[in-house]
Amino acid sequence: MTICFENETDQELDFDYENILEKVIRQAAEQEKCPYEFEVNVTFTDNDSIREINREFRELDVPTDVLSFPMVDYPAPADFSELEEENASAEYFHPETGELILGDIVISVERARMQAEEYGHSLKREICFLTAHSMLHLFGYDHIEDEERVEMEQRQEQILQALGIIRE
Repeated sequence: MTICFENETDQELDFDYENILEKVIRQAAEQEKCPYEFEVNVTFTDNDSIREINREFRELDVPTDVLSFPMVDYPAPADFSELEEENASAEYFHPETGELILGDIVISVERARMQAEEYGHSLKREICFLTAHSMLHLFGYDHIEDEERVEMEQRQEQILQALGIIRE
């Protein structure tokens, strides 16, 4: 598993985010039964930057807490069956490492800090939650329909609870 972290913000994170987010990412992959070694990129940014990214890629001119950029087209959430096809290797797997390229996670630390205060828990818990949420998007889940939203919320909580990350 390769996780590339990039911190583009000057906001301090008062916890070992690389260590805890690696656990969240690994737990999400185990929960979703990902059969491959994989690569994920995690970028921390601010509201202005995530707003610009949101405008560019989603045509929404507002800051958001997290953006997910999945690289795999799943037939159904966490259905890895099509990755076994011959041409999937070139499209979805890193040519040098052989790892499945899951995609990118972009988190606004500024927005996460505001939400943590609003919800009454720590910044650590909020960033772990956003990472779990985003990992599910990287595995093909969505929350457009109410049924999908409920399933994602349950899966997010299962990831965090498995690691003992509670509403702190």
